[in-house]
Amino acid sequence: MVGKHFERFLGGSPGRVLLRLVVLSVVIGFILAAFDLDPAVLVRRVVSGFAHFIEYIANFGMGTLVQLGTYLIYGAVIVVPIWLISRFLSYRRGR
Repeated sequence: MVGKHFERFLGGSPGRVLLRLVVLSVVIGFILAAFDLDPAVLVRRVVSGFAHFIEYIANFGMGTLVQLGTYLIYGAVIVVPIWLISRFLSYRRGR
């Protein structure tokens, strides 16, 4: 028997989750095929776009990256504790 925590993590029993994933995969695959979209091409485009974005940011210079890092740290000081508190509260509520 699968543990309660594992089922909660999955969002249901493993069999039901697997069935849902299979059905959803078939539906999404059908939609992609209908629009003649290849998942490998989509992944390559996303990776390429991300690489171009990083290159674009790097071309701004190191000062911009340092400023971006500063913004990241400032934001994380607020966001991470709020996220942790919300996770703890939702975990306790789920019991």
